[in-house]
Amino acid sequence: MRVRRYLPLLLAALLSGLLTGCMGGGSLEDAGESTFVFGDTTFNAEHEEADIHPHHGYSGWACIRYGVGETLFRCSDSMELEPWLAESWELEDERTWKITLRDGITFSSGRPLDGQAVKACLEQLVQEHERAQNDLDIESIAADGQTVTIVTAEPRPALLSCLCDPYSCMVDLEAGGAEEGIVAGTGPYRAVSLESGEKLELVKNENYWNGEPGFDRVTVLNIDDGDTLTMALQAGEIDGAYGLPYASYPLFENEDYTFSSCATSRTFFLHMNFSSSVTADAAVRQAIAMGVNKERFVQELLDGCGYMAKGPFPDTFSFGGGAEARTYDPEAAVKLLEEAGWKDTDGDGIREKDGQKLVIRWLTYPSRPELPLLAEAAQSDLKAIGMDVHIESTPDHNRLRQDPEAWDVYASAMVTAPAADPAYFFEANCLKDAPANDGGYWNPRLEELADEMSRTFDRQRREELAGQMQQILLDDDAFVFCSHLQMSLITRSEVTGLTAHPCDYYEITADVKPAE
Repeated sequence: MRVRRYLPLLLAALLSGLLTGCMGGGSLEDAGESTFVFGDTTFNAEHEEADIHPHHGYSGWACIRYGVGETLFRCSDSMELEPWLAESWELEDERTWKITLRDGITFSSGRPLDGQAVKACLEQLVQEHERAQNDLDIESIAADGQTVTIVTAEPRPALLSCLCDPYSCMVDLEAGGAEEGIVAGTGPYRAVSLESGEKLELVKNENYWNGEPGFDRVTVLNIDDGDTLTMALQAGEIDGAYGLPYASYPLFENEDYTFSSCATSRTFFLHMNFSSSVTADAAVRQAIAMGVNKERFVQELLDGCGYMAKGPFPDTFSFGGGAEARTYDPEAAVKLLEEAGWKDTDGDGIREKDGQKLVIRWLTYPSRPELPLLAEAAQSDLKAIGMDVHIESTPDHNRLRQDPEAWDVYASAMVTAPAADPAYFFEANCLKDAPANDGGYWNPRLEELADEMSRTFDRQRREELAGQMQQILLDDDAFVFCSHLQMSLITRSEVTGLTAHPCDYYEITADVKPAE
């Protein structure tokens, strides 16, 4: 096993006493204070989580994951919408939402959570965060004591679901720290220092409203290499881990460690570039969809720690069933390519058409260890039908995917339904003006259905629309959905309460504590 760049950092930190805790292994007692050390592969700029300020990119995920921020509403374990910082809500008309806050909640700064604080936070959010601005579509906000009234510019049936999104974490804008990417939230922990891409130091929020936090201190380390993360947990340098490679799981299947697993809507999928002279060809896209062996990827490379995907949503979701995806059929893919004029005329095993080789530039990134595995598997699968896949797995993927000349297929992972509503995935990835539609996909019927969904409050009709919309994507081969994630969090047995959730962003809560 190669020594990665983070191992020296971890060892140096251990020697200097930074990795201290309470239980005699990775965590030791320091002046009577208990400390939990957590390693995560995703707490970095590559995942647009350079800090914990929810108004920055996807940093809201770090804010809520590490126990700093909370939202007005949340998803239950069964993915039902429920109040969190809010106590109740009322839809006064199709554009007006009246939200009543819980009494007695304060930020870690000591400031009370009231309507004015929520108003200020949301107003700054939509000024600074383009995705939130589009999702929430707020026309005005009024605050009166513990009541907030939000008026949207157009009907927004999914507004409360958007207020579950991590970007909607409530933070005290008067507390300072924004320049360093630190915020004061209402969660069980308070951030005291941040080294972007390296570590985050937290202390217990003495003002926490919903129980006693389990540790005095929490240290979050960004360890973006799975092998290094594995070694750190084995060596006792960390107490818990997110993002371990599946191949490492057997090392921890014993009484010294605890697994918490659940099925999520985090989906590994391919974006097709409609600006590319290769993947603009419908026959090539369809052949890729039929040429990737999803079952082998899930069963052999993921060791069964996932489940095959048809569309963007798991079949277990009320709006996820009924998708008719193309099945693995390499012989049919070969026939399709032949009929479309892609032939191997020089006998080198790679097809060409009009003098152009069938080369697929496959862009992905390494910090989700499943994605390089998918790339290598697809490279082998597609070579068998005459495609030459060139893989670029790089932390710089977010910049490169914005250049339509740089790639043909972009493989990524995302939680497609973070708040149990289908609109999010389409609005983020598939519509003409979607922020992540870097492949330039457009289908007029999809746009029409999305417009109807944006005005539809009836849950059953929203689910019907989602079914039609995902089928359009599959018929166009605009995206190929490979696998949904069976997500696992692993801790040393001396820690309890770190529990996997279908949303994939409720992690360090007040319930995480030393085992008795």
